[in-house]
Amino acid sequence: MAARILANLAVAGATVLFRAATQAYRQALVNAQKSGVTADSVGAAARLGKQLTRQEAEQILGIEAGATWEEISKKYEHLYKKNEEAGSFYLQSKVYRAKERIEQDLQAEGVPTPDLTDIHTQQQQQQQGATGKDA
Repeated sequence: MAARILANLAVAGATVLFRAATQAYRQALVNAQKSGVTADSVGAAARLGKQLTRQEAEQILGIEAGATWEEISKKYEHLYKKNEEAGSFYLQSKVYRAKERIEQDLQAEGVPTPDLTDIHTQQQQQQQGATGKDA
């Protein structure tokens, strides 16, 4: 009997919370339309909040602020290959995004940065070609 009462209370509470959440969402949409906020700007703001900072990128790659592009690319290559061997796609992605962030900043500063992505594509094609010959 007590379990039934608790279950009814839980269902009633969940229903109230769901209604409140949907009402709040509707009101947020109305407020957004009144203020001229578009879905694109909301998405852009969400993406900006998730970008790495330059400091985080330097920490991920294990480099000092002001490192040269050669140092950055060596660290990137080393970490990328190590995580490729270990099979950690998540860490590879973090390393890639860190390199991408620093590269973006350096290009904004006018520092030339050769594209490491092309180098990886060529290396992967060479490795696939080598494994294809062995088979």
